[in-house]
Amino acid sequence: MIRRTLGASLLATLFTATPVLAEETNIGHPIEAGSLHKGRLDMVVYYVPVAGDLLEVTATFAPKDGGDPQRVVMGLADRDTVAFSMPGSQDTLYAFSRSGEEVTVSTATDMYQRVDARPR
Repeated sequence: MIRRTLGASLLATLFTATPVLAEETNIGHPIEAGSLHKGRLDMVVYYVPVAGDLLEVTATFAPKDGGDPQRVVMGLADRDTVAFSMPGSQDTLYAFSRSGEEVTVSTATDMYQRVDARPR
């Protein structure tokens, strides 16, 4: 009985701690733009090839309730992946990954309350 209860608790924890994919866009050519609109920020993203084998990815985030946009520029090598949240929007995770000439950008929303999160 204890093993069954522990197993069910562990399984429930894994499901509640897993982010839920909210939106995704794929960019397959330089200067081709994609956009995401889930969460508190709207985002437009594009890439250009740079020195070496890097793609320079530029993502501009604009708050839906007004305010100044924020821009992130990063170099991605083939098979690189990076994920982060933006200031003021810690409940949304933005993930960028590259495979060949394709860059995939997705958003995910946390399904659990972070320990350091403040009540709203």
